Amino acid sequence: MLLEIGFNNGVPIDEEFFIKNIAGRHNDDIAATLFPDDLPMGEKFCEDKEAMFRRLASDKLPPINGLYKLTKWIEDHGLKKAAVTNAPRPNAELMISKLGLKDFFDVVIVGSECEHAKPYPDPYLKALELLKVSKDHTFICEDSASGIRAGVAAGMPVVGLTTRNPENVLMEANPTMLVKDYEDPKLWSALEELDKKGDSLKTAA
Repeated sequence: MLLEIGFNNGVPIDEEFFIKNIAGRHNDDIAATLFPDDLPMGEKFCEDKEAMFRRLASDKLPPINGLYKLTKWIEDHGLKKAAVTNAPRPNAELMISKLGLKDFFDVVIVGSECEHAKPYPDPYLKALELLKVSKDHTFICEDSASGIRAGVAAGMPVVGLTTRNPENVLMEANPTMLVKDYEDPKLWSALEELDKKGDSLKTAA
């Protein structure tokens, strides 16, 4: 789409540029980065980009490996759930619906509806407030550096997913751990530890 409008004098952007300037970022930030001298053009491009995403996602949106195994674990443990995203609400709701998770999440928090989007902590702090839960009993799954930074800034442990961005980029954001997907043994080892702690607390009580 950038090529079509002659961005960068018609030279295609590379993966490194995409990761640094676009992946996981809020559209206002993307527009300001890509079109600093013409914000209305940047905003129009981002609107078109999101519309294109919705068209593509309507046809195919494969779940990350192990997604439904994790959602079952969460439901079995009676945990509250929030989807926290920098995507526009129509995109977020489309993805959630396509993945069959419409009834899974208790709330959907959208960055543009907060005072600040990710990488600021505001969206995650709003999720805590709406769910009426403590950050001490919460964990986050994120696949972008900006999302990891937001979760860390909000004071919660963050599981970083290497499904889209390179490990070194995500590690700079300081996640609690990195996993390749929701089937990763590292994730399930950590969840088993949580179960053991929960059982020991019940026994102690």
